[in-house]
Amino acid sequence: MLPCLLSYHTLLPLAEISRTLIFAAGGHLTQISSDPYTNPDSQHKTEVEPDSFAFGNTIVSAFQVGRFFNGGASNIGFATSTNAGKTWTSGFLPDATVNSTPPNPAYERASDPAVAFDARHNVWIISWLGLRPPVPSVVDVLVSRSTDSGLTWGNPVAVNASGNFNDKNWTVCDNTPTSPHYGNCYTEFDDNTLGDLEVMSTSSDGGLTWGAEQPTADGSHGLGGQPVVQPNGTVIVPYMGLDSPFFAFTISSFMSTDGGATWSASTLISEGDFHHPNGNIRASFPIPDAESDKSGRVYVVWTDCRFEASCASSDFVLSTSTDGTTWSPVSRIPIDKVGSGADHFIAGLGVDNSTSGKHAHLGLAYYFYPNGNCTTSTCQLEVGFIGGKSWSRAQRVAGPMTLTWLPATTQGRMVGDYISTSIVPGDNDATPVFALAHAPTPPTAACGDPGAVCDEAIFTTPEDLLTLVGGTNTASGNSVVFSSRHSASSRSLSNAPTDY
Repeated sequence: MLPCLLSYHTLLPLAEISRTLIFAAGGHLTQISSDPYTNPDSQHKTEVEPDSFAFGNTIVSAFQVGRFFNGGASNIGFATSTNAGKTWTSGFLPDATVNSTPPNPAYERASDPAVAFDARHNVWIISWLGLRPPVPSVVDVLVSRSTDSGLTWGNPVAVNASGNFNDKNWTVCDNTPTSPHYGNCYTEFDDNTLGDLEVMSTSSDGGLTWGAEQPTADGSHGLGGQPVVQPNGTVIVPYMGLDSPFFAFTISSFMSTDGGATWSASTLISEGDFHHPNGNIRASFPIPDAESDKSGRVYVVWTDCRFEASCASSDFVLSTSTDGTTWSPVSRIPIDKVGSGADHFIAGLGVDNSTSGKHAHLGLAYYFYPNGNCTTSTCQLEVGFIGGKSWSRAQRVAGPMTLTWLPATTQGRMVGDYISTSIVPGDNDATPVFALAHAPTPPTAACGDPGAVCDEAIFTTPEDLLTLVGGTNTASGNSVVFSSRHSASSRSLSNAPTDY
């Protein structure tokens, strides 16, 4: 039985907090957290949108807990493993919101957690958004720090508290000792008050202080940027661009070679050919997911419909770069056959950064509908996984879920705008972290209905369950059959909807 309330310093071993469920491919799933809150203005029990990061044998995950209909959550939760995913402890950030322990009256809600590790200063960092009352109004970018391997967390530090509405933060640190910028950490976010202006902030002291926001050289607009750092210290930031006059979205990137003092103009990676999945699920944008390997090659994955007739469903596609300016042609990740009717969205990419080149190990967790031609009442949402670089056969990890089991939001039913896969270097298996829902109580209710108790929590797979060894599954010969450049339904967005 899960306790009714966990304080921020409570660390519960896996055996005490978890339940085990049957894994779709014949193994098991492990629950690593649950929503303990009871504040009546958000939906319980709900946990959504996990990120995770691995360094050494430690994996830290963070996620929203107690999702509100119109944005944000009661607090940010964490789950940490110090033995490569074998066992986990969990808790909730202190001094984060009015619902945390101790409470912070400055912030009514929290959102968008992202995890990083600073090896030089031996500090784990969770960056997140603090929503000031009344919501929506001012949204600050904050970080919480841990100096004991992600087991306890300090009070938040402001990255940006300018009084603007900031959104979609992401943090990474330079962990290469030979890099000229070793120990720098970089946080990306977009300033929605300024039309989703893409900006970066840099810390050189383990996240204790952060520099002023720096835009790109050409004042790019977008959201969902995910910075990665190459071994030479170059920072490359793939993001979803909003500046193109031709496409609804682009996948673009910008970079810094001087430790975040300046940021380049943006480079186009690809147009974005986006199919909004059916069923009123919150998967509104082709937000890219980016990782890098030992050599510094950057891998970017996003959901895209260019290989499917009439843009009727989406695959995941991949582009790579060694320098942040020249990107490989877009290739399709062969999860299902073209025309299968399956629809794929919300990616969580992991790359083993002890591998590189043709021997690079990639793992991709994702959500999908086996049959994308569905409605809110008929869509069946599942979690899948595929390993690469030469891709393995895709596996079904969890589900199916009925969409009304998920918390309701202004942009549809929600598992998150992203999920995560982390890989302990050299371990040869993946640890995805994802939100999984079951029928609420009573089972005839929808999550979010008055009196309903939801059942959505954060899960992972046990160690050694999802192998990174690839196979012979390829998408060679798949041709582009749709382009938003020529689509009458394509629309240019100067401002994206708020996305916290």
